Amino acid sequence: MKSPGVRPGAVRTVAVAAAACAIGLLAACGSSGGGAGADVEQTDSGGAITVWVDPPRVPAAKAFQKAHPEIKVTLNQIDGTVGGKSLQQQFAQFNQAGKGWPDAIFFPSNDDIAWAAGAQVNFTADLTELVPDVIKGYEDAVIAPCKIDGKIRCLRNDAAPDIFWYNKAFFTQNGYQVPKTWEEYGDLAVRIAKEHPGKLSGFTGDAYAPDRYLWASGCPTNARKSETEVHLDLTDQKCVRAKELLAKLVQAKAVSTVGIFDADAAKVGKDLVMSPGAAWWGDYLFRQSWKVPAGQMAGVAPLTWKGEDKPATGNEGGGLWGFSRHITGKQLENTLTFAKFVATDPKWQVELSTGLPAYGPVQDAWIAKQSEQKYFADNAGTFAAMKGANAYVQPDHSYLLYNTGSVWTETMAAGLASGKSVDQAWTGFNDELLKQAKAMGYTVK
Repeated sequence: MKSPGVRPGAVRTVAVAAAACAIGLLAACGSSGGGAGADVEQTDSGGAITVWVDPPRVPAAKAFQKAHPEIKVTLNQIDGTVGGKSLQQQFAQFNQAGKGWPDAIFFPSNDDIAWAAGAQVNFTADLTELVPDVIKGYEDAVIAPCKIDGKIRCLRNDAAPDIFWYNKAFFTQNGYQVPKTWEEYGDLAVRIAKEHPGKLSGFTGDAYAPDRYLWASGCPTNARKSETEVHLDLTDQKCVRAKELLAKLVQAKAVSTVGIFDADAAKVGKDLVMSPGAAWWGDYLFRQSWKVPAGQMAGVAPLTWKGEDKPATGNEGGGLWGFSRHITGKQLENTLTFAKFVATDPKWQVELSTGLPAYGPVQDAWIAKQSEQKYFADNAGTFAAMKGANAYVQPDHSYLLYNTGSVWTETMAAGLASGKSVDQAWTGFNDELLKQAKAMGYTVK
């Protein structure tokens, strides 16, 4: 699943990280100076621009070409699999050569923004003063991943907040009440697993699982303090409560240990009766992938932790566009025209994109178009939940040089799939996360 959002794929290993550090490619591994290629003279092609996109974003680039035939565009389709290509190395080579950078890129992984904006590679332009009118259209929580050290270094393509999904037909048939708190969700999941063996209340096997549960709890796995320092503490009470919830779900066999993108997920997906999950689950997973009949699934606002006064949720994806700081003149002008188009123009964001636009002013138009399908059991309520959930995404979560989702699949997901308890798998997750953070050059607080 790469649209909307970014799908985690191949695992980034510590060995790869260490090798990258050895040749000084990653921001946190080297000095805090300008980095290779930092002083390269800005170029002006006269207007021609080069755009790199993954397969799902090809329609965005082609829509731009159709809307702006006066701008010459060289379109390159890149591998959209996370970890499938070592983009850091390519960009470091461009820095050494002083040429070769694309003018615009849709990053295969949201984590890519960490090195692309970091001191060593230093590719992405500061958009703060270049497209202020576009930036104003984003909610603070939506544009937060792009705000790095006070500068806007990317634009968000789509918003992917988690809401709470449930099978309304199943709930009505069995007299269940939709939970409002995370604790109620855990209790009901155990009850459903007992009363309806085989029915599922979540998935733990994919790289977005820590976003659904740990990020939603405010667990500090990705709390960036500076380019070289992170706060990472899985003993924090907000991590412990998420772990205890997962232990409850796993012990009751209320959740599947496969991932939402696995081949087996298509077989068991129809048995999912409730779960936190991204806004894009509705169209991509339920309708397209799992073929859940129309009129069954519905979404409501994210859950609230007991003792807190508002919902708390994570985010699964919501891809990022980056733009070169190495250009000027007509080349820069046309690149910014492209940036505004892919971020805001209804020709892409409403007519072609299947993800809730990150840019606020076009969200209602997108909802109106998606509502025409009449797929959800409660169309109005579901789309309202998607739009409102952006305000409840937990803060202090940045995209970093280590990939928390990949570490999760290596350790937590693999451990649970092999029969380990949550406590046993958690130890491996904790140790590997710390190891990778340090391998990437971070000081861990």
